[in-house]
Order: sequence, then structure tokens, then C-alpha cells
Amino acid sequence: MAKWTPKHEAPEPLEGPVVATITGGTILWFVLFVVQLPFYSWFDDRDLTWWVWTCLAGGGLGLIGIWYVRRRDAALKRAASGETTETRPEQSPAPSTD
Repeated sequence: MAKWTPKHEAPEPLEGPVVATITGGTILWFVLFVVQLPFYSWFDDRDLTWWVWTCLAGGGLGLIGIWYVRRRDAALKRAASGETTETRPEQSPAPSTD
């Protein structure tokens, strides 16, 4: 079987309001969780409680996503301004007791 090779360059990734998008999605997951809570017995009678817990898991993972994209956004801004992480004072190694 022949190996597939692309015939053109891959496009540049799209940059947009990533933090706002992830935050909006996380809020939506939590809203869906809260809206479904009063109907938990209905979901339980039909063995569909995974819908409720999926919304909670989506909200929880969204919180991790918000943390991640905020750090990524800050790192991109630092890189664009030319600042590096090496501006912190370096710690000297502990003296050896040889």
C-alpha cells in the first residue's frame, strides 16, 4: 500500500477569540447541567442519567480548558512582545559537600 503524501501545504491555523469561545462553551455545559437537575428522576427512570453527568463532565473539562487557553494566550503574547521566560533570576545550584 502506497504512503499518502499531501499535494499542497497545510493552511495556517485560524486564531480567534479562543478564551471567550472556551468560556462560553463551559458556561453552556454548566447551564445544561443545572437545567437538567430538576428532571433527574425522569432521566433515572429511562436510564439516561449519563446525559446529566456528561454535562457536568463537560463543564469540568471546560474549566481545565479555560486554564489552558489563558496560559497559552499569555505565552503567545509574551513571545510576540519578545519577552522570554528567562527574565526570571536563575537560582544557583546548591554547593556540593564533596
